Amino acid sequence: MRTSSKMLVSAAPTLYQARCHWTLVVLILCHLCLHTQNKARTQVQRWTGTHRKRRREDGPSAAANQRAPSETPEPPEQECSMDHCPAEEDIPVPRREYDDLNLKYCQLQEDYVNLRQELETLRAENVKLKEDLHKSTFSYTTVKCNITQLLFLTGLTSVVFEWLITKIMGSVERIHNKLTVEDHLLIILMKLRLGLCNTDLAYRFPVSKTTISNILRSWVPAMAFILKPLIKWPSKGAILKNMPKIFKRNFKRCRCIIDCTEIFKARPSSLTARAQTWSNYKHNNTIKYLIAISPAGAISFLSPGWGGRVSDKQITNESGFLKLLEPRDEVLADRGFLIRDELAAYGATLRIPHFTKGKKQLSAQEVDTARQLSRVRIHVERVIGRWKNFKILQTVIPVSQVNILDDVVIVCGALTNLCKSVVPK
Repeated sequence: MRTSSKMLVSAAPTLYQARCHWTLVVLILCHLCLHTQNKARTQVQRWTGTHRKRRREDGPSAAANQRAPSETPEPPEQECSMDHCPAEEDIPVPRREYDDLNLKYCQLQEDYVNLRQELETLRAENVKLKEDLHKSTFSYTTVKCNITQLLFLTGLTSVVFEWLITKIMGSVERIHNKLTVEDHLLIILMKLRLGLCNTDLAYRFPVSKTTISNILRSWVPAMAFILKPLIKWPSKGAILKNMPKIFKRNFKRCRCIIDCTEIFKARPSSLTARAQTWSNYKHNNTIKYLIAISPAGAISFLSPGWGGRVSDKQITNESGFLKLLEPRDEVLADRGFLIRDELAAYGATLRIPHFTKGKKQLSAQEVDTARQLSRVRIHVERVIGRWKNFKILQTVIPVSQVNILDDVVIVCGALTNLCKSVVPK
């Protein structure tokens, strides 16, 4: 018993040391386990935050399929699924939340498609409305495609219109930046051809009435200066070369046919101006012009404007027309032109219908001559009628536009000469 007691006493320290050793080992293992669990928990929390952020950005479907990074690489043959996956590698999304997010995603996708279609529809409608708005306004771009419309608005074909643009391009300026040079010319031609008032043109083109007035005052004088050479006094050789058959029989030496025409003007406030422009023939205030037509049917002379009170004889004597005549020229006119002596001073002769004053009746020869003159003068009236197809010459000219009326008359005459002659060859 003593031996056993001694053995127990001697073995006690060894057992105590062993127990302490194992206790220390257990503590170390517990510490390592806790450390590993804390580290795994930290990584899971970090991944969960990143996973939720990506799920908000990419959508529920991408979030549901997102996989968490693992501490150690997985073997190629293993796959991770929502049914079975280590906690450290993936955090499964609750089924209910996934279904809700998926439903919302589908709804948003459907709304997106509908909004996209609506956007495309509105864009197409916007383009169409812009085209309709552009077509509703007057511009050369919309008018030039319709030949009939362009001819009605301007009296010119598109070829002549383009030629006119090239002639005046360097001599005129754009008054309004939103209007092209072609639009400026279209405004002028519509004013002359249709006789529209400035307010009407301002509504047709989205500009102010003042802009229309400025365009007229700037462009009409420039166009008159450029187009005036189209109203040319032809040489005697050119007259004989282009003499129509209707003139060759009885009027071989005819140089021109003259007439006077009057344009109404607004009643002036000045009594003197009112008296000077009063026309006893028209019973109104007018501006009178002397016009000469060549046998071929072209306007060869246009005088400056005179008050309607002035006689045809006075205009002929003072307009400079007589200085253009040459010896043996023959001038056809109406009975109102009592200028036989004035023409004789230049070696020219006057052919007018015979007077019946003091006679019971005309002789057969006089009747035949009058009939021939009337037949020729019909063509002159047709030329003047074509000239006055520019309706501005048939309107009442405001007092504010009288100062550019001479230029208007020249432009209308030049544009008339650009048209085909009404006198048959």
